[in-house]
Amino acid sequence: MNSVPVIPPAGAVGRVGTGRGMLAAMAVVVVFSGVVQGYLTPLLPELGARLGIDGVGQNNLYLLAQAAFAVLTPLLSRLGDLHGHRRLLRVALGMVAAGSLLMALRPTPVTLAVGMVLQGAVVGFFPLLAGILRSRAPERGRTGMSLLVGSLLIAIGVGGLVAGALSEGHAVAGLWTAVPVAVLAVAAGLALPDSDGPRGGRFHYGAATLLTVGLTALVLVLAQGGTWGWAAPRTLGLGAGAVLVLAAWVRVERRAAHPLVNVRMLGERRLAVVSAHTFCASFGTIGFLGANALFLGADPDTTGYGMGLGPQTIATVSLAMVVAGFAGSTATPWLARRTDDRVVLGLGGGLIALGFLGMILFHATLPQYVACALLVGLATGLFESITRTLSAEIVPAHQTALAVGLNELALSLGAAIGAAVIGALFAAHRAGHHIALDGFLWSWGACAGVALLGAATALVYRGSSTPAAAPLPDRTATLTPNGDPA
Repeated sequence: MNSVPVIPPAGAVGRVGTGRGMLAAMAVVVVFSGVVQGYLTPLLPELGARLGIDGVGQNNLYLLAQAAFAVLTPLLSRLGDLHGHRRLLRVALGMVAAGSLLMALRPTPVTLAVGMVLQGAVVGFFPLLAGILRSRAPERGRTGMSLLVGSLLIAIGVGGLVAGALSEGHAVAGLWTAVPVAVLAVAAGLALPDSDGPRGGRFHYGAATLLTVGLTALVLVLAQGGTWGWAAPRTLGLGAGAVLVLAAWVRVERRAAHPLVNVRMLGERRLAVVSAHTFCASFGTIGFLGANALFLGADPDTTGYGMGLGPQTIATVSLAMVVAGFAGSTATPWLARRTDDRVVLGLGGGLIALGFLGMILFHATLPQYVACALLVGLATGLFESITRTLSAEIVPAHQTALAVGLNELALSLGAAIGAAVIGALFAAHRAGHHIALDGFLWSWGACAGVALLGAATALVYRGSSTPAAAPLPDRTATLTPNGDPA
């Protein structure tokens, strides 16, 4: 009996399937994201000195990156839902790879600024990967998402360590940390399958412009408010302008036949709860990362507190925290199966609060402080895994990337506001040329309080561990067989 040869679909040759190979390719992409997010922080102080970029200039570079994160999150997510998640993932990978290579080849203040803006496209990786994962392997959604979050956290810590080691001989050498990983990630992006959900609609350029202006103004206020003064006319004026522009954006979106972001999604109770929890959890866990390094590096003989650690030891502590985060992330599906999603949400917020309350009480010795920091790291893995998973499951498949993108935006804004509040508390508690211990105590208390608020949001979450896919009202969801709007 002759066998009939199976001819793969056009363009399918060389692509991974929907099992472990697909998850491995996704993990490579996420590792690239983590390296990009972790390798520049230990390099910028010395790079700034070599390139003539002072402290204000370095802060402005971070500001550009934060603005790029905020703007690109909804744009890449929506474009992925419209035109294909794999296509936009490749675009995002190309942007981040180009930015990384540009900075490594010719490091100047201008190329660093351009490169960091291009690297802002990493915010699209998770939403676009979530769209592919839910479409191609929904049965692997929870374990896959936990694996990706864990890989991200490990890569952030390892990226900083590798960059620091490379830069010990020459500061510029550390900029090459992301380049070889970029090559692997681009290859992985080419191998991934595309999502197969319905597409259609049009990109709303007017709404995109309003959202870009509004979010950029908001990020600028959060980043510079402490420097300008929170009651300064410039801060208040720009803040009011951001609110007005974003209000105009919501008004335009409600009237649009093809909205950039279906604002009805923001009224979906479960998605709103998950986003609020993400905001509260990231306020402390991510917003406090810079301050954590300050405390670990503070000389106790000069300040009366701190551990007096050097950069490499601080990086090692940070790596231990992300290893704890990896453990929390990989445990999330197991915990959700044995309890439910609401318990996991509450547990994440409660552990964050417990870690920061522990820092208030037990910060005199390194083992005590590190134990509390590891608790925060563990909770970071829990909340990042469960919130990304739920934001993907709550909405219909054709809105997956945008829903995860909104969750990523909540994470970015929570971290930015957390850092701004901590900066204001530090500024209010200065003792000569250093921050007084009270500044850290108040900051730990603020992080604990907001984390408890996040844990409280879990009480109003209604759902189960079974992925939900109830459709939301959406004027763009009715499609013709060709994928065009009806």
